[in-house]
Amino acid sequence: MRGSDDDEELRKAIALSLAEHETDSNGCTGDGSQASQVPTKAIDIIDLLSDEESHMPQKKIPTETPYRLASEQFTLLGLNRKEMEEQRLARKRKASISPPPSRKGPKSTKLVAELAKSSLSINATVSAPNPLQFPRGTVKKTWAFSHPRDQDIKIEEVLQRADLTLAVFSSFQWDVEWLLGKINASSTRMVFIMQAKEDATKRQYERDTASTQNLRLCFPDMAGQINCMHSKLMLLAHPSYLRVVVPTANLVPYDWGEGGVMENMVFLIDLPRLAAKQNLPENLTLFATELIHFIRAMGLQEDVIRSVCNFDFSATKGLAFVHTIGGAHSGDADSWRHTGYCGLGRAVKELGLGSDGPLEVDFVTSSIGALNIDFITMMYLAAKGDDGLMEFEWRTCKQAKTKDSNAAGQQDQLLKKQTVTSIEQGFRIYFPAHDTVVKSKGGASCGGTICFQAKWYSAATFPRHLLRDCKSQRKGMLMHNKVLFVRPKEPSSPEAASGTGGWAYVGSANCSESAWGKLIKDKTSKTPKLNCRNWECGVLLPLAHLQAPGSIAGYAKDASGLDIFEGLVPVPMHYPGEEYGSRRPWFYTDH
Repeated sequence: MRGSDDDEELRKAIALSLAEHETDSNGCTGDGSQASQVPTKAIDIIDLLSDEESHMPQKKIPTETPYRLASEQFTLLGLNRKEMEEQRLARKRKASISPPPSRKGPKSTKLVAELAKSSLSINATVSAPNPLQFPRGTVKKTWAFSHPRDQDIKIEEVLQRADLTLAVFSSFQWDVEWLLGKINASSTRMVFIMQAKEDATKRQYERDTASTQNLRLCFPDMAGQINCMHSKLMLLAHPSYLRVVVPTANLVPYDWGEGGVMENMVFLIDLPRLAAKQNLPENLTLFATELIHFIRAMGLQEDVIRSVCNFDFSATKGLAFVHTIGGAHSGDADSWRHTGYCGLGRAVKELGLGSDGPLEVDFVTSSIGALNIDFITMMYLAAKGDDGLMEFEWRTCKQAKTKDSNAAGQQDQLLKKQTVTSIEQGFRIYFPAHDTVVKSKGGASCGGTICFQAKWYSAATFPRHLLRDCKSQRKGMLMHNKVLFVRPKEPSSPEAASGTGGWAYVGSANCSESAWGKLIKDKTSKTPKLNCRNWECGVLLPLAHLQAPGSIAGYAKDASGLDIFEGLVPVPMHYPGEEYGSRRPWFYTDH
C-alpha cells in the first residue's frame, strides 16, 4: 500500500477547495451552497498541511445575511497567499468550505493578539450549567443550522465559556477568530496544539502570538514520515471539573453546523476535580493512562499535564482513549502495542471486548486511502482484539518446510480464508456516492473535505464491494464523521447476551493506513515496527458501559443491527447503506 498517497491527495484536495463566489440573501454561494455562519468581518483560517501562506481579497457580504463565505483566507499570522493559488483560481473557480494552505509571507499583523482583546467585548451567551452534566460520558451529533435539535450539541454548549479557566485545543484546521469569539480570552488560559513541519514556521507562529499572554502553542513532532497532525481533542478545565472532548470536527464553523451543510460527532465526559491534597491513584484507568501518554508524546507542556492530573478519572473505567502517535515505533513491544490499530486491538482486549466469532463492522469515514484487503484485515482483527501480530505473521513469516510447519501453515491459511470471508459478509465502509454529494444541501462545492481518489478506487486490489453510500439521517447533510460500529454477527452469541460484544469508536481517524499505521518487519532487528504517518485520537465506548447502572445486561429487546446503539451512540447515517451498483463514489477532483 502506498501509505503516503492519501496524505498527499488530502493536501491537494484542500488546496483545490479554496475559491470565491458571491452570496445571495439566503447566505448561499453562487452554485447554491451555503457559507459558514460567522460574523461579517475578517476571518482567520489556518490549514496546517503546508508551511506556505497566501492571500485572497475578501468580498463584502451584506450585513443582513447570517452567513459569510470565508473568501479572505488569512492564516494564524495574517499573511498573504501567493502565485500558486492565483494560478489555481484562474483554472477553476468554485465556492468552498475548506481553509487554505498556509504560506510564508510578510511580517505578522499581530491579528491573534487583537482578536483576543476584541473577544473581551463579547458577552457570554451560554451560562455555566450544573457541574458534571455528562459524568459517565456521552456521544452527540454536532448541531446543524435549520435542523431540529435531536441528540446534538452546539460548540457553545461544549465550551461553557462562563467559567472556563483552561482550554487545550488540538485540531487539523482552524478558524482562530471564530474560536476566540466563543471563549473569554481574558480569563481563559489557552493552548493550541498545531501542525508546523518546519522550525521556521514554529518560530514565526510563536512570534506572532507572543503578545497574547493567555495563549501558548504546542507543536507535535512532524519529523520524517509524519505528514499530518490530524487529532481533534479538547481539554476544558472548569473550577470543579474537567471536560474531555473528542470530536470528529475541526475548529471551523462549518464542521460545527453553522452553515447547515456538514455534520460531525462529539464524545464528552465531565470529570470532577480531586479534593485538596488528593493525588491521582497509582493505578490509572486505561483511558487516563493513554490520554496522558498521548498529550505528553505531543509535547504538551508539563504544567498543563499536571493540571489535567488534578481531576478524577475513575468514571472512565470501561472506556479507552485510542490514539495514533506519528512516527516509527519499534523495539519494546509496549511502544507499538499502545498506538495505531495495534493500540485499538489492545484496548478491545483489555476492556474484555475481544471475540472469537465473526463480527459486523460498520466504518463511517470522510476520507479513504489506497485500501487493500491487508489493511481491512488489520482493522477487522483489531476489532476482534488482536494487537496486530496475527495479520503481521500471515504477511511476513515464511514457514520452514517440515511436516509440523506445513500443518501450521495450512491452519493459518484456513483461518485467513475464513477471516476474508467474514470481512466480505460483515465489513461495510460508508462513504458518499457522487450524486449524494451533488444533491446535498451544500452541493458539490461543499465536498472539499470529503477525500477519495479515482485511481485508488479503480485499482484491482481495492475492496470496492465493501463500500456503501453514506446518507445522513438529517436530510441533505454531508458527513465529516469517523465512527466505527462493531457488534457480534450472531445475536445469540455469548457476547451479545452479556452485552460485552458491542462497541463504538468516535474520533479523528479515517479509513486509511496513514491514520491507523502499518506493522512491518524492522530490517535491522527483524522485529515488528509500526509506522504511523498521522497524529490521531479517539474514544472506544463499549455498549455495556453506556447502559444505565443497574440495567439488564445485553441488548435491548428486539433490537437488531445498529439499532442496538440507539440512545447510546447516535447512528448518523441511513442503515443499511445502499451498494453503489453502477454509481461511483465522490472524488475530491469533482469539487
